[in-house]
Amino acid sequence: MSGADPSAFAETATMQEARRTMEVCNACRYCEGYCVVFPAMEMRRAFSAADLTHLANLCHSCRACYYACQYAPPHAFGINVPKVFAQLRQESYAAAAWPAPLAASFERNGLVIALAMSLGTGGVFLLALLLQGPMRLFDARSLAPGHGFYDVIPYGALVWGGSAAFLFALLALGIGFVRFWRASGGKTAQPPGPGALLQGLRDAATLRHLGGGGYGCNDTGESFANGRRRLHHLMAYGFLLCFAATVVGTIDDHLLGWPAPYPFVSLPVLLGTTGGLGMVAGTAGLLWLKLIGDPAPQPRGLLGGDAALLLLLLLIALSGLLLLALRATGAMGPVLAVHLGLVLAFFLTMPYGKFVHGLYRAGALVRDAAERSATSGRGG
Repeated sequence: MSGADPSAFAETATMQEARRTMEVCNACRYCEGYCVVFPAMEMRRAFSAADLTHLANLCHSCRACYYACQYAPPHAFGINVPKVFAQLRQESYAAAAWPAPLAASFERNGLVIALAMSLGTGGVFLLALLLQGPMRLFDARSLAPGHGFYDVIPYGALVWGGSAAFLFALLALGIGFVRFWRASGGKTAQPPGPGALLQGLRDAATLRHLGGGGYGCNDTGESFANGRRRLHHLMAYGFLLCFAATVVGTIDDHLLGWPAPYPFVSLPVLLGTTGGLGMVAGTAGLLWLKLIGDPAPQPRGLLGGDAALLLLLLLIALSGLLLLALRATGAMGPVLAVHLGLVLAFFLTMPYGKFVHGLYRAGALVRDAAERSATSGRGG
């Protein structure tokens, strides 16, 4: 779906299979109490491309419907909601991507992330060697404020290079979300009021629909568990804590005149350490679940991109923690170059991989909350 018209999602083979699947599910309705998808499905008598894309992004891949379905393979109907919706989500990411030529990155996302990691770390390492020389790169560092990161990567290259990559990622994510919202029906649907907006964001933040109504989800097979939900929370909130550490460090450095490195008991270090540990536990656990999970309800073609993003986040967290531990040694320079290269790779690939699912799913949950609010209002 590269280069697709952002005002509408194209009719693809995946879209047709998703429509057939929803028509069977809407006739059966055995799974109507399982998750947010089926009540939203029941509000519709026909399924447009926008409707199907909305439903696909509501799906959290809990897989409960797959194991409960009497029409799942090897039945002739071959109903597999998690698999077809995962494929459709991937198509919706590509259709909404900006700039459109970069949408092709979704097709071989694992390879793209691997190349970005290699080029990012190699490029930053080479930049440090060219600008500062090998002696500055491998020297032991003083922990006195102002003697650290800028001794390895000059201020201008570090601040302006990182800022440019981050702002481009935010711009691409923002434009992509607007395209997704309009094409999935958000432009013409009931505008979300404050209550619907708050409910949708609460559902997204708590991962309510990975809770399985209290029983958990089918993380690796037919048994219920809450492992994936907990690991998602560790990864997501660990990521936010690391981002908060970066924001606090930026304020300390540029506004208050307190340059790094910071003491171990300082706010940036405490936030970054806690967040880094959470990211390590969350990403490692999710990566393990991906590798040992039942392959039937998940498209194997998407596993490479999913695993590559988790690995990238894991390496960013590990290198950040290692940087803290080795910041007064001669290893600090090379570890910093690797860490910054990985962060650069993340910024550049962030709008073109699985990371966008959090943003699009939050939008789908807000729209669903608005639809339910409008329906209950009419019913009253």
